[in-house]
Amino acid sequence: MKTQFSLIALIILMLYNFLPLLAQDKYEQERANMVKWQIEYRGIKDKNTLDAMNAVKRHLFVPPGNMSNAYNDSPLPIGYGQTISQPYIVAYMTELLEVSPGDTVLEIGTGSGYQAAILAAFVNHVYTIEIVKELGISAKERLKTLNYDNVEVKVGDGYYGWEEHGPFDGIIVTAASEYIPPSLIDQLKDGGRMIIPVGSPFSVQTLMMITKKGEKIKTTSLIPVRFVPFTRQK
Repeated sequence: MKTQFSLIALIILMLYNFLPLLAQDKYEQERANMVKWQIEYRGIKDKNTLDAMNAVKRHLFVPPGNMSNAYNDSPLPIGYGQTISQPYIVAYMTELLEVSPGDTVLEIGTGSGYQAAILAAFVNHVYTIEIVKELGISAKERLKTLNYDNVEVKVGDGYYGWEEHGPFDGIIVTAASEYIPPSLIDQLKDGGRMIIPVGSPFSVQTLMMITKKGEKIKTTSLIPVRFVPFTRQK
């Protein structure tokens, strides 16, 4: 009887130790499937982008009640009327930036910190601005806990960018603006790119790519998208 009890206790102890690993394996497989079928299958080829999408644990950037949906092919709510973007859109915008190790990127619209983490996986430094105080604070703590030491978060109005850390090799905006803020163009490095959704916040917008070469600014329309509005401080 004593031997049987010891065996049961041992099995329980083993399950207690290994269940978290099994759960982690599940997320790793889901993440691998996400990258293969939602991202590579649709034409994303940039190795840095694919490696980052494979490495960053998206389930840690969504509310606990939505972890089981973290690798779905859709945006998810993160509170305060904001969302974490669809994985494909995150990868698409990241690839379009064409940034590399050693580069510095500005992000407008931190949200939960997922896009910043993707970029931080291979660029030198990410500066990211969030206007919703609660989201900015939680994203800062989350990124710190997950050891993304090359990300700096600021709570504020992203319209004005972050001039003291510019110019930037790339600027990524994850909220829909009715026009392209001139201050962001000014903070874009010569040869740099900005990716931004432009259009009415209550309809389909157009994802735009802005490139800067000397005094010449070129805008290119890409794909229709839906993003939350680019909000301003009152």
